[in-house]
Amino acid sequence: MTLWTADEIAAATGGRASGEFSVSGVAFDSREVGPGDLFVAMAGGATDGHLFLDQAFAQGAGGALVSADTAHPHVRVADSFRALEDLAGASRARMAGTVIGVTGSVGKTSAKEALYAALERGWRGRVHRSVKSYNNHTGVPLSLARMPRDVRAGVFEMGMNHAGELAALTAMVRPHIAIVTAIAPAHTEFFPDESAIADAKGEIFRGLEPGGTAIIPYDSPHRDRLIAAARPHASRIVTFGFDPAADVHAMEAMRGPTGGSFVTARIGARELSFTLSQPGRHWVSNALAVLAAVDAAGGDLGLAGLALAELGGLAGRGARFRTGNGALVIDESYNANPASMRATLAVLAEEPGRHVAVLGEMRELGEGSADYHAGLAEPIIAARVEKTLLVGESMAPLAAALEGRVDFVHVADAKAAHEALAAIIAPDDVVLIKGSNGVGLSRVVAALRDGSRTGGAQG
Repeated sequence: MTLWTADEIAAATGGRASGEFSVSGVAFDSREVGPGDLFVAMAGGATDGHLFLDQAFAQGAGGALVSADTAHPHVRVADSFRALEDLAGASRARMAGTVIGVTGSVGKTSAKEALYAALERGWRGRVHRSVKSYNNHTGVPLSLARMPRDVRAGVFEMGMNHAGELAALTAMVRPHIAIVTAIAPAHTEFFPDESAIADAKGEIFRGLEPGGTAIIPYDSPHRDRLIAAARPHASRIVTFGFDPAADVHAMEAMRGPTGGSFVTARIGARELSFTLSQPGRHWVSNALAVLAAVDAAGGDLGLAGLALAELGGLAGRGARFRTGNGALVIDESYNANPASMRATLAVLAEEPGRHVAVLGEMRELGEGSADYHAGLAEPIIAARVEKTLLVGESMAPLAAALEGRVDFVHVADAKAAHEALAAIIAPDDVVLIKGSNGVGLSRVVAALRDGSRTGGAQG
C-alpha cells in the first residue's frame, strides 16, 4: 500500500523530486530499512545518513529524502531532519481519525501498547502507533510520518527529560486525547523537584485539539496540578485510579490464578469486569487509563477488555520466560526509576519460589540519587528477595542499606552480573532483572533467553 508518492513528499517538504516513485514506509536508521521504505538520510553528530544510501537501497528502499546529491530515487531538501518534521506535519494534517498522545514518568510505553491492542481489537487494521520507544524529537516525527492516511486512530508516545520538550512534541502530534499515566522521580537530575516534573508532563495538554479530552491519574499527589494544566486546553477532563471518586476507577482488583488480575472497573455510569494478563497494581492503573481513552475515542469497551486479557509482556517491560533449568525470568531491563523499581518488586513479592533480583543502578536522579537508591532497601526486604545482585557504582548506598539484612553481591557491570547470576540461579527461582537502560542488563536477559532456546541449563 502506498504511504507516500514522490510528489506528495516534495509538496510536504518543499523539496524537489528526482522522478516518480512511491514508498510504503519510512526509516532513518539504515539498518531498519525494508523493501519499499523511504530512507531519511540525516546528518548527525556521530555519522551522516548519506553514507548509507547504497546500503539502504540494497535493502530495498523505494526512495530517499536527502540534502546532498545522489543517483538513487530521491527528494532533495535543504535539511533532511526539518523535512522529516514537515512530512510528519503533512501526515497529521491528512489524518481524519482520532489521535491519542501518551506520556508519564512510568508506564507510557506499556500503556501505549495496551491502548493500541484495545483499539485494534475493534478496528482491525485501522490503528497506528509509534513503535518501540520512539518518543523523542526524532522518534515522534518518524512515527507520524509512518502513519497511513486512512487509520481510525493513532497512538503516540511522547517523552521528555527537560522542560519544554513535550510542548514541542504535542504541537506536532495535536492529540484529541492526551494521557498522563503517572508522575514519579525520573530525570530528576534536570528538575528541581517532582512538581516540576508534573509541570513538564502537563505540557502535553497544550497541544490538544478543540474539544479534546485530558486523562489524568486521580491518585497522584500532583492531580490538581495536572488538572490546572489541562483546564485551559481540554473540553473534558477524565480522571482514573483506585479512589472511588475517580471517573474511571477499580471497584475490585484481585490477583488471578494465572498471575494477572481480575478487575471490575467503573467507567462513568458503566461497569466492566475483565481479566488483565499482566500482574501488578501499576498495570491495573495502566488498564484504567486505557479504558478511559478507549471510551473517549468511541471504542468498544468490551473488546478492549478482551484485548487486555490477551496482552503479552513487552521485552524489557515485563516479558516473562523460563530458562533451560526452569527458572522464571521477569524482564524489566529497559529502564528504571524509584517508582517503577518499587512496583516491580511488589510484583516479585507475589510470585511463588525463591526470589532473586538483579537490580541495575537508576540514572539521571541528580543530587537525590543516593537517597533514592538506599530507599529501595525496604521494598527489597518486603519482596522477600533471598539473593540480590546490585549492578553499578550508584548502587553503593543501597548496598550499605542492605548490609547484614539481605544476601547480596555488588558488581560493576552487566557482564559481572551475568557471571554472578549464572553461579546461583536454580530451578524454580523467580528472577527479576531491572535497571536503567544504559546499564545493559538486556544483555543478561538475552543470554538467559538464548540458553532457554537451546535447552541449556543456567548455572
